[in-house]
Amino acid sequence: MKEDTSEPNEKQQNLANEADAASPALEELQNAYDDLNSRYLRLAADFDNYRKRMDRELDARTTFAIENFAVELLEVIDNFERAEKADGAALTEGMEQIKKLFMTILERHGIGPIECRNLPFNPERHEAIAYVPSDAEEGTVIDEVVRGYCMQDKVIRCAKVVVSRGLEE
Repeated sequence: MKEDTSEPNEKQQNLANEADAASPALEELQNAYDDLNSRYLRLAADFDNYRKRMDRELDARTTFAIENFAVELLEVIDNFERAEKADGAALTEGMEQIKKLFMTILERHGIGPIECRNLPFNPERHEAIAYVPSDAEEGTVIDEVVRGYCMQDKVIRCAKVVVSRGLEE
């Protein structure tokens, strides 16, 4: 028995003709893909360079901000050195002036003390180091052992306080 092989040859020829016809479209798609891929790679490289540049600029800004703050604090150190040479009443007055200068510099940078005496205990701003009986209402801060500070609205150091237990019966 012989099989008719003429039909597959026609099918193969038709497929070859279709492939030749699709070849320009395939080339166009390949060119479009290559173009988009190269644009994507360039964009990714540009973004990576941008991110690295922003990181460097942020580091530089942080360094210079700290430098400016340190220069302002050097004024305080200079005044301490002058106060070391003073005696008696001049020393006390000099120390008061240094404290005012230091607090002014801190306030200029948004750093201020946390007020806590005679206020209710707040665990977000206060650290209780003692709980003692007193005439004040229970849970009220009656003494400040170490002053706390905020920078803007963020607590940077909690105040260490003594809290009232109330009157003991």
